Amino acid sequence: MKQPERTTYREAMREALREALRSDDRVFLMGEDVGRYGGCFGVSLGLLEEFGPERVRDTPLSESAFVGAGIGAALAGMRPIVEIMTVNFSLLALDQILNNAATLRHMSGGQLAVPLVIRMTTGAGRQLAAQHSHSLEGWYAHIPGIRVLAPATLQDARHMLPSALADPDPVLIFEHGSLYNVSGELPSTVQTVDADHAAIRRPGTDISLITYGGSLPKALAAADELATGGISAEVIDLRTLRPLDHATVTSSVARTHRAVVIETGRRPCVRRSPA
Repeated sequence: MKQPERTTYREAMREALREALRSDDRVFLMGEDVGRYGGCFGVSLGLLEEFGPERVRDTPLSESAFVGAGIGAALAGMRPIVEIMTVNFSLLALDQILNNAATLRHMSGGQLAVPLVIRMTTGAGRQLAAQHSHSLEGWYAHIPGIRVLAPATLQDARHMLPSALADPDPVLIFEHGSLYNVSGELPSTVQTVDADHAAIRRPGTDISLITYGGSLPKALAAADELATGGISAEVIDLRTLRPLDHATVTSSVARTHRAVVIETGRRPCVRRSPA
């Protein structure tokens, strides 16, 4: 029996991409610096050398153009994986994502599918300034027609991609930048993960801590600290923001009667304080 492998979140994502490219000739990766540079965050390092420039494509600095090309390729039967460097730059492709990819199935009466996967880094706290640090996954979770994933663990980073590629609708994968260097053990045997349901990462009885992505380690650390004071906190990792697994959340809160939501987005509708 093979022993668990020591790996990082970044390496788990890379292996997921490698497996997808190996197993399906329709899959290809494209985006800014994904080839020769190995990706802005090093996720695709080495894939160009392994699969060649037809399968790992560097693109011009035009998010609207290469996301649009991904939509066209998906409509033509390919399985494109588009990397947008950070979530901030996805705003340059909003028309393609929201008005085209997300709506074509509805607008065509179900005749057209857009099996497009878009990966992007999200989250603040990495000293990357104002244009690289937003958490906009909450915006996208309000858009009908797309699926929004936020893998927080090594296992989800490694095994969420196959279900995303199999989805006939566009799937957005948000990878929190603080997770790339997180390391741990990952079973070497190929597994699947249930991307349709939230995961209870720590059971508890007194309060529900509801979180996802880069906030999961903080929630687990908070639960550890609460335990020293005799408070049993249940930690729920949403995993998928759209569609949201309401059943798991409401079931947990029905047991604990208390809930705290932990995430890195901006507080909504808060008036800016005067200088």
